[in-house]
Amino acid sequence: MGDCPVTLLKPQTYMNLSGLGLEPLLAQPEFDPAHHLLLLVDDSALPLGTFRLRARGSSGGHHGLESVEQVLGSRVYARLRIGIGPVPEDVADLTDFVLAPFTSTEAETLRELLPQMGDAVECWVAEGIQQAMNRFNRKKLD
Repeated sequence: MGDCPVTLLKPQTYMNLSGLGLEPLLAQPEFDPAHHLLLLVDDSALPLGTFRLRARGSSGGHHGLESVEQVLGSRVYARLRIGIGPVPEDVADLTDFVLAPFTSTEAETLRELLPQMGDAVECWVAEGIQQAMNRFNRKKLD
């Protein structure tokens, strides 16, 4: 992006093993997860059509993030949490909800969010997580 080299990784494992995809990066001495890693992840606690950037934090029960934390040995890495919630009250198994295909309306809502999320990622690359959070984590006014 611009003058900044970027590597895009898409793990080919089960979500619960996502951290394994980071192992080749960890072998590079210049790789610092606190500054060089931004994970994009679904978040059932956020409403569909929203996203939040975070510089660090817990997995929040997300098994993919738990795997990343285990491999990194740290919770200090940026993440862009993409809302897929709320989870309907009648859902007994969160896994079923998370793995279910989006309706056409839900998919369109996410497609409409892509340009703004792309801008947030570009801001993170160029200016870092604090600037990206300041710019993109604002509350929407009704």
